[in-house]
Formats: sequence, structure tokens, C-alpha cells
Amino acid sequence: MKIFIINGPNLNMLSKRDETKYTSLNNDQIIDLLKKEFPGIEFASFQSNLEGELVSAIQSADENYDGIIINPGGYSHTSVAILDALEVCKIPKIEVHLSHLANREEYRQNLLTAKNTNGYISGFKENSYLAAAYLLTRIIK
Repeated sequence: MKIFIINGPNLNMLSKRDETKYTSLNNDQIIDLLKKEFPGIEFASFQSNLEGELVSAIQSADENYDGIIINPGGYSHTSVAILDALEVCKIPKIEVHLSHLANREEYRQNLLTAKNTNGYISGFKENSYLAAAYLLTRIIK
């Protein structure tokens, strides 16, 4: 089983962000955690601050992967382009957020991109990715 992790803008800066909201881990450490927890799964990751690059990654994912874990970052609330790419991509997809969005600013309450995923997980920091990987294994089987 192959799962593609797609991270959006500012997720390359986790070490500089508020770890009480996000995590103390960086992207590579989150991938290492996933590999340790799910040794039978092949994980690949991609991060970009650019919307078009994220769209391209989503568009090509179903050729090489069985599922996607996506954290679109701030694009979650605004990107029709990512929403549309997720609709076209037919493999299972779970959206994750490190912070607890229900406890955040009002504009973070609208998860536009999550509408074209199998579901979303929010508020469990790096464990959001672990939960998504577990759920994808259940959906894919």
C-alpha cells in the first residue's frame, strides 16, 4: 500500500510555528513517525507553498498511490482549484489539520477542500496524520 502525504503552505515552517497549536515535529519527523507506526505502508511526501503545485500533485496521485493524506494549510478555506483537483482524484483522501480548527478564528471554520475528501481530522497535532493513515488502511482494504 502506498500513501501520498501532501502538505500545503507554511507546513515547511512547523519548527517556527506555535507548537501548542501545531506540533513540535517537522514534516520529516511526522513521516518518520508514520513509517514507524505503519511499517507495511510506503509513504511519500510533497510540500509546497504554491497552489498550482499542490493541484498538480493531487492530479497525478491516483497513478502511483492508493490514498492521500492532505493538509492544504490555509488553502483549505479558499482554494476552489484544490477542491476541484480532489474531486477528479478517485483514490481515497483524508484531510488533516494539526490545530483544532473549531477553536480557531471564524474564517478557519469553513473547510472548502474537505468537501471532496472522505473526511477530515483536526486538532490532534501529529497524531492527526496517524489517525488518517489508520483510516485510509481501513477504507482501502
